Amino acid sequence: MALEVGIVGLPNCGKTTLFNALTRAGAEITAYATVSDKANVGMAPIADDRLEQVAAVAHAKKVTPAAVRVVDVPGTGAQLLGGLRGVDALLAVVRGFGPDADPAGDLERLRLELLVADRDHVERRLERVAKEAKSGDPKKKAELSALEAVLAHVDSGRPLSEWTGELPPELEPLTTKHVIVVENGPDGIDAKLEAELAELEPEEAAEFREGPSALEEVVRRLFEVLGLISFFTASDKETRAWTLRRGQTALDAAGTVHSDLARGFIRCEVIRWDDLVRCGSHAEAARQGLMRLEGKSYAVEDGDVLNVRFSV
Repeated sequence: MALEVGIVGLPNCGKTTLFNALTRAGAEITAYATVSDKANVGMAPIADDRLEQVAAVAHAKKVTPAAVRVVDVPGTGAQLLGGLRGVDALLAVVRGFGPDADPAGDLERLRLELLVADRDHVERRLERVAKEAKSGDPKKKAELSALEAVLAHVDSGRPLSEWTGELPPELEPLTTKHVIVVENGPDGIDAKLEAELAELEPEEAAEFREGPSALEEVVRRLFEVLGLISFFTASDKETRAWTLRRGQTALDAAGTVHSDLARGFIRCEVIRWDDLVRCGSHAEAARQGLMRLEGKSYAVEDGDVLNVRFSV
């Protein structure tokens, strides 16, 4: 499953423009009052210079980068923000352009909107559990008590990231997610320029850009806060990059590629990407003793090229 991020922001901050810069989806940019409640969804490829080098060794017919699934909701109401409860992180776009720009104030208002959405989420769950607890089920009674305490915490104006106990597992709070602040303006990312450059070929766009692209900067920060690494699968049919949490295992990587690989996992062939490129082939890397077999519990490292042996 692809890494997923949600974009949130106040009206006219440029968040849909950033969405277009990241995904090249060409979503319509309109005032909140004239849009439906349908979110914009697109895929943003993750640039990785290593991928093409690995693909060249494998003589791959198809090269597929890892990607970020980006969701842009048209507003900040509790119901709309609720559609982001399953994302891995949030991109909070604040306006840094115009004479009345107040990025810090925008961020404070956004955090309040997330808190209000969480209060609505907790209250709805509490109402449902209160009815179920009337049956006398001790588990439901315990959850009801926990939810009442959580609601009191939120009502005090504190996000659930500051909750010291264990949250009921059925909750999917927004205020516990990693928030990456993106300032749209001269002191941050110029979303309008990036959206225009996204329509050009990468080489041509690079001539007009100073520093990394919007996507590269966002991805760098995502990898940092989420503790992500990249690994590769390489064959003549397709060479592909994938993302994984640091510390996850070969079995986790197999499941990321396909559930059948995880279900029938036997062993995993592992080569470092630079060893493979230097050797020029899997066979030569194996001959030099640079390929090794690892089991399910092997912690995948950034830059590993994996080939899962499996039987279903």
